Amino acid sequence: MSGHSKWSTIKRKKEKTDGARAKVFTKIGREISVAVKSGGPDPSVNTKLKDVIAKAKANNVPNDNIERIIKKAAGEGSADNYEEIMYEGYGPSGIAVIVEALTDNRNRTAGDVRHYFDKYGGNMGQSGCVSFMFNRYGVITIEAEDVDEEKLMEDALEAGASDFITDEEGIFEIRTEPNDLGGVRDDLEAKGYSFLSAEVEYVPSTYTKLTNEDDITNMNKMLDMFDDNDDVQNVWHNWEMD
Repeated sequence: MSGHSKWSTIKRKKEKTDGARAKVFTKIGREISVAVKSGGPDPSVNTKLKDVIAKAKANNVPNDNIERIIKKAAGEGSADNYEEIMYEGYGPSGIAVIVEALTDNRNRTAGDVRHYFDKYGGNMGQSGCVSFMFNRYGVITIEAEDVDEEKLMEDALEAGASDFITDEEGIFEIRTEPNDLGGVRDDLEAKGYSFLSAEVEYVPSTYTKLTNEDDITNMNKMLDMFDDNDDVQNVWHNWEMD
């Protein structure tokens, strides 16, 4: 079930990003900037930066853009200072939602996030109100076409993966401990595998279906508002999307 729901989320993200690539570049640019400021501009010693660069390339961010952002963030007097904040709340019918943001204005972002929850039948809660319903994993997804499942599973587990899930929509999902993601990804990449996505995610322990059409409409609109907000980096939820 988790693989199916996860891939539905990825497809939704892909459809969204295909139509708004500049916004995706902006969000990943912020992640690169934060990674550089926290650990330096050299990805060989800054594993967080290395992971974000891999994410940028998976989202087709041009190398020139990546290098320009790194140089700007590493330069003296760079004014970009972003704070990482996580918000938690409930969507329609109690769907658990985690919102990850990078912002240079905490009040603005908190106001926006609260507004989106309220407007579409949910409410923003206190820290910890839903995060206990999720587990944090490194998640690598690979399209099943032309991939030998047994060989991939063997390679993934040998590289240090903790779980391997076959999705009913033809997607393989490899899970790792969060700190092991980069090493497993690099090992599989060296063996010729290409990825649909590879990043640390909040994976729900259980999923909830929405049957009311108004709830489904409102949940989609809420997710659209989060996606369109430059401050919001990721949204995780336990809605079992069809």
